[in-house]
Amino acid sequence: MERDILKAMLKDMLLARAFEERAAYEYTQGNISGFLHLYPGEEAVAVGVLHASEPGDYVVSTYREHVHALVRGVPPGKIMAELFGRKDGCSGGMGGSMHLFDQQRRFMGGYGIVGETYPVSTGIAYAIAMRNLPEAVICFFGDGAVNQGTFHESLNMAALWNLPVLFICENNRYQIGTEIHRHSKVTEVYKRACGYKIPAEQVNGMDVIEVYKATQSALLRIREGTGPQFLEIETYRFRGHSMADPGSYRPKVEVQAFKDEDPVTVMLQDSIPEYPDAEKISAVGRDNIEHLSNHMHRENLINPQEIQNMKEQVKEIVEQAVQYAAASPEPSMDDAWSALNCNRGQEVLI
Repeated sequence: MERDILKAMLKDMLLARAFEERAAYEYTQGNISGFLHLYPGEEAVAVGVLHASEPGDYVVSTYREHVHALVRGVPPGKIMAELFGRKDGCSGGMGGSMHLFDQQRRFMGGYGIVGETYPVSTGIAYAIAMRNLPEAVICFFGDGAVNQGTFHESLNMAALWNLPVLFICENNRYQIGTEIHRHSKVTEVYKRACGYKIPAEQVNGMDVIEVYKATQSALLRIREGTGPQFLEIETYRFRGHSMADPGSYRPKVEVQAFKDEDPVTVMLQDSIPEYPDAEKISAVGRDNIEHLSNHMHRENLINPQEIQNMKEQVKEIVEQAVQYAAASPEPSMDDAWSALNCNRGQEVLI
């Protein structure tokens, strides 16, 4: 792979981890309220998938979507301001953590309803197909959403109409606190796509290069007119389901085993201001950002000074995002009424 692509992915993974851990810290300080679902451990999925996509592709995400928005190019300050519930947030401070949206970048939102991404993505893909455009829709969902009726209805429609949609299952093994083998008889999610004759494969979600290549190939097939594609990307979240979930239902040895293969944490020791502390980070071990950086070292694609520069840049970006959010005013009732009445009855696809 090209050096510039690898460097860009490494920086985005560093930024993703730093941003999420800082969001966790701001939550403990009372600056973020409500639900907060964080992404540490899963960074290779968002980064690999979205770096393989095109700017004209649409992205539909779940309630765990901060990193998807970041990698898509939504300004970090806009995202942090939305988490803070401030007027300068990407959804005007009225969407919060689960409802980020950016029309300009075709980031079609995070959705709090489990399984909602399927019909939204299928509808957008149908509009693309009707116009015969060279675009695709990337539909993110978790393993816990595959038992919803919308999963089967949408996959059937997408296959029947040969729609340009890439279904991305972020399989982190747990539906909130229920492990996949306890809620699904078929635990290899990608096999479900065969019922609709949708090509599908399983991908190692702890290796960003593997994710990137698999996504690139799937999107190429979609653009060639072969219809929907399906990737089950196996990953793991290091935190609980949300900030309200201590994650005590998972054995400590299991969490540590996945952290040993994590893409990011060791690289962030100097990237996250104050939180978490050095002792917590040093206890983690190998991660999948280290996996990527080691690969780049072996191929002489990066040097220690470049990595240090990335750390400093990431630290500054996150700090500026927090300052931007803190300085932003809260939305008013007039803002709320404007949002409620915006384009009502005349919605159009951008």
